[in-house]
Amino acid sequence: MMADGSAPIDCDVHAVLPGISALLPWLPEYWREQVTQTGFRGLVDHWHPPQLPFAGRRPAGAPADLVREVLDRPPAPAAAILHCDYAIESLHNPDASAAFATAANEWLFHHWLVADRRLRASIVVPSPFPELAAREIDRWANQPGWVQVLLPVRSPEPYGSKNYRPLFAAAARHGLPVALHYGGAPGNPPTPAGWSTLFMEEYAGMTGVFQTQVISLVAGGVFDEFPALKIVLVESGFTWLPAMLWRFDKNWKGLRREIPWVRRPPSDYIREHFRATIAPGDGPDDPEGLAAMIDDLGIDDLLLYASDYPHEHGDAAAAWWSGLGAKRRNRIGSENPRALYRL
Repeated sequence: MMADGSAPIDCDVHAVLPGISALLPWLPEYWREQVTQTGFRGLVDHWHPPQLPFAGRRPAGAPADLVREVLDRPPAPAAAILHCDYAIESLHNPDASAAFATAANEWLFHHWLVADRRLRASIVVPSPFPELAAREIDRWANQPGWVQVLLPVRSPEPYGSKNYRPLFAAAARHGLPVALHYGGAPGNPPTPAGWSTLFMEEYAGMTGVFQTQVISLVAGGVFDEFPALKIVLVESGFTWLPAMLWRFDKNWKGLRREIPWVRRPPSDYIREHFRATIAPGDGPDDPEGLAAMIDDLGIDDLLLYASDYPHEHGDAAAAWWSGLGAKRRNRIGSENPRALYRL
């Protein structure tokens, strides 16, 4: 086991809500009545179909299970950042969206954060309603244990839109990174060409959604307005970055008059403001190949260790993580996340 100062931070662990009944203690009376006395039985969409093979292990139902499965197993993280990917964004009633986001955060706090000081969490927000999302960020940002804001990467419109400024302003005001996590259920198609026939198409094509959001955030001037803001790409992969950076810089040179507020090459903004988790990995399985690829990309500063518990994508992340050199493991596992989350 590593010394505490160099032990990694697990930047993506899922806290799976067992069902809508778990939220009842923290819902206002009106919404409790809607749940108990009508046909409403919870959100109909989740970011992953629940029985997918890569879901792998059964998720921890109690903090003690998660501690045993994540924190007490190699590489023995010093802390784990929880994501509750409950599809709040699928609720198109703003009052319902806000109420269920607050209840999800209350559940995270009372069920998880108070149970173990090594657990941290990302704030669930009603992302389609940025003013309400900003209120939810303000509600939790100064409470212990909250280190980030959680957004699904799929959204009704790209996040660089001016409509989302209240949300990013609240995150920046509190010094919180914003995680763009794989998935989302906003009600619009998951591809630019419309609805997929198979989940495999949606899953493989999600990289394009991440690229769209990265381009939108930079071109939309979000970082010119909030120069300290950081964005974490969670479950995005990272080997697609070099080609996208090259194309983005190339097109900016010819079209920058359209976005005069972007005063530097887009790749500069991305290297400064974006981070990416390493699981599920999309690089070589062997440690030597992975190390060579990271060397070629020059992205040590952008990467964050993550297990993506309880998902198992078959990418041998644990094997190649242990095979990386100690200096790189310390950089990706400890130095980068501790600086980002001020741990």
